Amino acid sequence: MKRIFLALVFALCVVFGITPPTHAGMISLEQEIEMGRETANYLEAQYGVVQDYALQERINNIGQRLAAVCGRNEITYSFKVLNSNEVNALACPGGFIYVFKGLIDYMPSDTELAGVIGHEVGHVAKKHTVNSIEKQMWTTLALIVATGGRGGMGLIGAAQQALFAGYSRTDERGADKEGFYNTVKAGFNPYAMLITASKLEDLAAQGGGANYGLFSSHPEPEERVKRINKYLKEYDITPMVVLNENGVATITEGDWTFNIGQDIGSTKAEYRAYMLAGSLWVARQRGPINPDYFVVYDNGSYAHIYYDDIQLLTVYNQDAVGITPDAGSYAAACTKMLREWAPIANYNDKLKKDAAFAAEQKRLAEEQKKLEKEQAKKAKEEQKRLEKERKAKEKAEKKRLEEERKAREKAEKEAKKKAA
Repeated sequence: MKRIFLALVFALCVVFGITPPTHAGMISLEQEIEMGRETANYLEAQYGVVQDYALQERINNIGQRLAAVCGRNEITYSFKVLNSNEVNALACPGGFIYVFKGLIDYMPSDTELAGVIGHEVGHVAKKHTVNSIEKQMWTTLALIVATGGRGGMGLIGAAQQALFAGYSRTDERGADKEGFYNTVKAGFNPYAMLITASKLEDLAAQGGGANYGLFSSHPEPEERVKRINKYLKEYDITPMVVLNENGVATITEGDWTFNIGQDIGSTKAEYRAYMLAGSLWVARQRGPINPDYFVVYDNGSYAHIYYDDIQLLTVYNQDAVGITPDAGSYAAACTKMLREWAPIANYNDKLKKDAAFAAEQKRLAEEQKKLEKEQAKKAKEEQKRLEKERKAKEKAEKKRLEEERKAREKAEKEAKKKAA
């Protein structure tokens, strides 16, 4: 049945003068890129591209880091900012990815943007739009016929239609998973996906957001957050963040805790906690934590806390109310607590490293044992083969000697007979 369907598809393509996919039942790479390029041109004509080189370069750098680890390297990725106040992002086939300026205003940090862009890269890496078009090939062909498409133009229209129709929930879940693992592999805050998913759900609950792109067919908020938390647990991300009923978010590792209870503007306490916890995780990937690398930059009404060149947390005067006189002194107290975390983190990392080393040694020992067993088996089989070969040769030699003996006896008898 499938062959008949593909034959009909091919026949319709020929009848209407459309170049069929190079592989039966699949859109070729060239067609995918052409679809994406034309859709990208449409988006840029519709919205315009933000004329800010530094911003475009920043978004492209984030995107390229994620593209480098996504597992699909046969295409060239492009990342641009569209001049629209809409809070959204789109991934066109072939690696053309767009972030709307309104999204950057709503999620200004690299961490948040990495979560969004990682999700969009996941759609491209798994070819979700292309697969969607292929699953609806008859609808696509009808569109091609209706538009008189030539040289793939019908497929381009189908790509645009599929893009704005949105993804299935299965594809959205897949993009979330890809986005999480790619942000971690690229060295971004592992809580990035959790922050962006939560903030987008906040916006959707307020009636904001479009009905396509980031807001198309996403799973239920609780289900989505639960799934991302599962990924965090599987990856063993520490410190962890615990959300309390009173709104306070607790960052914890072992007996060490750090509480954040203040919302700052639209940034909830839990998001600030995710930012800090994830930044600490990024810091420890560089090696043992050095307590002396924690520093404070006091700006009066607020203060930044860094670990080396990694920004960990910004605290404000309202964080300090009832605790210390101002943001600067509160940041100093926070830094003291973070320095107390350092030996705990280093100890736990050493335990993990030792456990990983032991597990690797065990794996190598098991592989060596398996190899030795296989070698012993092969040696035994070779020994059997050689013994069998020896016996066969011995038997053959014995037979030859016996035949020679009989031939001599016969010759001797005949000689005696002639002599007589």
